[in-house]
Amino acid sequence: MTYHLDPITRELIRSGLESLVDEMALTLVRTAYSPNLKNAMDLSTAFCDTRGRLVAQGLTLPVHLGTVPDAMQAVLARYGNVIQPGDVYLLNDPYEGGTHLPDLVLFKPIFYESRHLGFVCTVAHHTDIGGRAPGGNACDSTEVFQEGLCIPPMRLYDRGVPNEGLFRLIEKNVRIPVKVLGDLRAELAACTIGENGFLELIGRYGEEAVVLATSELLDYSERLARLEIARWPDGRYEFEDYLDDDGIDPDPIPIRVAVEVRGDQLEVDFAGSAPQVKGAINSVLSFTKSAVYACVRCLLPRDIPNNEGYFRAIQVRAPAGTVVNPLPPAAVAARGLTGFRIANAVFGALAKLAPDRIPACEVGGDTGITLGGYDAERCPFVFLEFLNSGWGGRPFAEGIDGCASAVVNFSNYPTEVIENEYPLRIEEYSFLPDTGGAGEHRGGLALVREYRFLEREGTMHIRADRTRFPAYGLASGQPGQLCRTILNPGPDQQILPGKTLLTLHRGDVIRHELAGAGGWGDPLRRDPQAVLADVRNEKLSAQHAAEKYGVILTADCTKVDEEATRIQRARRG
Repeated sequence: MTYHLDPITRELIRSGLESLVDEMALTLVRTAYSPNLKNAMDLSTAFCDTRGRLVAQGLTLPVHLGTVPDAMQAVLARYGNVIQPGDVYLLNDPYEGGTHLPDLVLFKPIFYESRHLGFVCTVAHHTDIGGRAPGGNACDSTEVFQEGLCIPPMRLYDRGVPNEGLFRLIEKNVRIPVKVLGDLRAELAACTIGENGFLELIGRYGEEAVVLATSELLDYSERLARLEIARWPDGRYEFEDYLDDDGIDPDPIPIRVAVEVRGDQLEVDFAGSAPQVKGAINSVLSFTKSAVYACVRCLLPRDIPNNEGYFRAIQVRAPAGTVVNPLPPAAVAARGLTGFRIANAVFGALAKLAPDRIPACEVGGDTGITLGGYDAERCPFVFLEFLNSGWGGRPFAEGIDGCASAVVNFSNYPTEVIENEYPLRIEEYSFLPDTGGAGEHRGGLALVREYRFLEREGTMHIRADRTRFPAYGLASGQPGQLCRTILNPGPDQQILPGKTLLTLHRGDVIRHELAGAGGWGDPLRRDPQAVLADVRNEKLSAQHAAEKYGVILTADCTKVDEEATRIQRARRG
């Protein structure tokens, strides 16, 4: 007799799985050592079935989770026939399931009465992974071998027994082993929480019901995604965006994408994108696919389960040997930069498909800053931070100031954490007025972070972009302000390239101004009272209000001069 699962039980099991992976994420945050995990939450959690299919994903980074199926297949290809209770598998090889070396991926198989029923998974961006530069995130590496310790799928635990050799290998190849191994053990703790939670579901609903639900949830997600895509107008929607350079060669790097809707199927093609580059910003195929999935998910109904099922309706084509699908041993450490630009390009194409739903270009993750060195007692430190700025103007509202990218959920570090844990003092952390792209709905403002270095000497790497190609506006909205980095602001200041490796000395100051996000809609259509509110909140200057929005204020900037504004807008319109 075939077991039938009623919809209510299926939804209860779905909720249980989603709660399980969220609890894993919270466990990882609470037990981690590094600020990148416990404050920025640069991590992800998931549950996969025995075939390695992603069934549930946690509340953290979408761009991690689309890569889990590829990592899972790499583990199954090597260990699929010899998986045992108590095993834990570890990998970070970008060309065998990983995305870049700092992301350590763990899988723990779950057994119930000796039967294998699935896997729990964690992904965490570790503060250091060895290599030629602290943090393992340098743009100017030219081969993956320079970027740190590369781990193919391996057993970290073999039937409950730790692989001491692998633990020691990691310990001896990273600059800050206490934090790296502490974070790795936090991943293990999260896996244990996930395992226990899944076994509780089995105890509550029974093995047959839970196993059937995991399969049905994938089919359900696919079915709902296809129904939604079938409502979209068939057609081919193209867009192109650019990276400034790769930190080695000065030429801009195009990301070209065509999104084609055919019935209930979506094809996303990156033909025409730049060949793979020398610098370490190449994005391996799993990461490129993950960025696409995250973008498309933003257009799908909220009630569709977040699992691999909806991936089935999306086909991603990325020519081998390109910056969006490099061949080994291309360097990939700073692949996040390209991942964000992939998302910008895909959203640009989707804006032609759904112009009433897609915002102008965001600026949410283009900057990574790493600082490493030794204090007076020769104790190592590695500071790693990825800065977020804001969303582009939306068809129905302003862009959000100080918000993470739509394809990630992490946060900027609190100033107090930085100053307490690292030899840095934050001189300024604020919004920059007049930096969001003008529009009927303004783009999010840029952020500035100014660091003063307090130790004798250190090596800083800055991974930034949008110094040449601003965040685009939509529907006649204007682009945001460009990004820039300044060494020692003042009369003798030096403007640094977006991708920079330099030595800092005590007292040096780095001022980093992120780009502003793009605006949406004609700026002359913006409500003058909204412009006035921005001026009074010091988000816009009165001069910017007049130049970009045609809004003239009274001398004390407390009211809109309605007649002068009408004349100014009529003259410019």
